[in-house]
Amino acid sequence: MQFTATARSLGIFSAAATVILLVAYAVTLAVGLASLESAQQPIGDPMFTILEVLIIIMMPVMVALMVVVHAWAPVHAKALSLISLVFMSLLAGVTCSLHFVILTLSRLPEFTGQPWLPLVFSFSWPSIAYALDILGWDVFFALSMLFAAPVFRGSRLAAWIRVLMIASAVLALAGLSGVVAGDMQLRNIGIVGYVGVFLVVAALLVVLFYRARPLEA
Repeated sequence: MQFTATARSLGIFSAAATVILLVAYAVTLAVGLASLESAQQPIGDPMFTILEVLIIIMMPVMVALMVVVHAWAPVHAKALSLISLVFMSLLAGVTCSLHFVILTLSRLPEFTGQPWLPLVFSFSWPSIAYALDILGWDVFFALSMLFAAPVFRGSRLAAWIRVLMIASAVLALAGLSGVVAGDMQLRNIGIVGYVGVFLVVAALLVVLFYRARPLEA
């Protein structure tokens, strides 16, 4: 592996930052959900805004993490890790664009008075915003994890990372059942994959990169 000291440091930082941001996101999400009177209601402010900001911050960090995974991958697996990085970048592009537009435009007077606003910006199904969010997390994220998983071999720690990446991908894909059934409660299955399980993956990557021996300069 051509794993440098710079890549190792970036890996430790990006994986640790991902853990911190995912924990903050999970706590905020739990508080937001607990405040709802009905499971059908969308999360309101200030929790909604905090979630939007956390997602935008999280995306570049997760892309950086997958860049390091690509750097860490052995030569025979670099094609897979590159595909994983591409799908994570697609997730970041879709997600950052979507949530930035929601934060900056959806509350302007020019938009708030429009009868079609919920069909574009809301996270109540069906809406364009919700569909794009599902595309990003339940499809692009899942594919990123599936292609990254085979990269991790050679130790018990790497095996756990591989298994948990596959689990997070399967759960994320299972969240698509909400679209098929028209029941967004089923999408919570996907949330378990890309928030809960991926948090553990990121924590294990901190350990993996910390233990890695980089090439001497």
